[in-house]
Amino acid sequence: MKSSIPNMEKPEENYKVPNLEKGIAVLEYLSLHTQGGTLQEIKSDLDISQTTAYRILNTLVRLDYLIYNEDTKRYKLSRKLLTLGFRSLNEHNLLETVLPRLRDLRDQVKETACFGVLGDKKGIFIEQAQGHHTFRFILSPGKSFDLHCSAPGKAIMAYLPNTVRDRYLSYMEFTRYNARTITTRDAYLEELEKVRKLGYAMDNEEELNGVICIGAPIFNFTGYPCGAIWISGPKDRLSKEVVRTSVDCIKNVAQAISLELGYSKARKI
Repeated sequence: MKSSIPNMEKPEENYKVPNLEKGIAVLEYLSLHTQGGTLQEIKSDLDISQTTAYRILNTLVRLDYLIYNEDTKRYKLSRKLLTLGFRSLNEHNLLETVLPRLRDLRDQVKETACFGVLGDKKGIFIEQAQGHHTFRFILSPGKSFDLHCSAPGKAIMAYLPNTVRDRYLSYMEFTRYNARTITTRDAYLEELEKVRKLGYAMDNEEELNGVICIGAPIFNFTGYPCGAIWISGPKDRLSKEVVRTSVDCIKNVAQAISLELGYSKARKI
C-alpha cells in the first residue's frame, strides 16, 4: 500500500529561481569589474542568453541598482547596493551624521576627506568629500582598503575589542608595498599601541609613494569603533606643520561625530 502522507522533502531544485540567480550573478560580476561591462561581455562571460541578459540588465537599471552609460554602452553598479549593505551594519544613521562633518573637515584642511568602515576582512571605503585642490584623490565607494598600512585601518583596529581585533589579524597578509610598509604582526601591534596613545593614525607613504593619510576613529553609543574618517594628500602639500594642524581638525571632527552618535564616554582622543 502506498503511503498517503505527502513527501515534504522536495528536491532543492524545486526552490530555485533561475533568473534571480542570474540577476545576482550579474551584480557579482559587475562588482569585480570597476569599469563596468557591456551587454555582450556580460552575456558571454556569464553564459546567459542575450534576451535574458538584456531583461535582467534593464530591470536592474529601472530599479536603480545599475547605471547605464549611453556613450560607452556599459553597465556599472550604482550606490544603491552600497546603501543596502551599509544598512546591514545596523549603522544606517551613521552616514547621515558623518557626511556634513566630512564636508566641514574638507573645508578646514582643503584635502579630500573620507569615511570608511570595517568589512568582513578588510576596510570598506564608503564616502568622500572631494578636496579643493586641482590635484586630489578620488576613490570609488565600496573599494576595500588594507588594514595594516592604511590610516583608517589602523585607527579602527587600535580600538577594537581584543577578540575582534585578533580575528581581523588572522586574516591579514601584511602585503609589502614598499620599505615603509609594516609587514609583521608584532610591529603592527606596536603601531596600534602608538595610535591609542596619540588618538590618530597615519599612513606615511606605506602603500603609495608620495601619499600621506591621517585618520581618526569614530565611536558609536556603545563605545565601539564603528568607522573612521581620514584625509589623503600628496606629501608635498602635507608638510609637518600642515600635518599637525590637520591632526587637530580630524580628531575634533571625529569626536564631534562620536558625540552625535551618542558616545557618552567621548574624550579628547
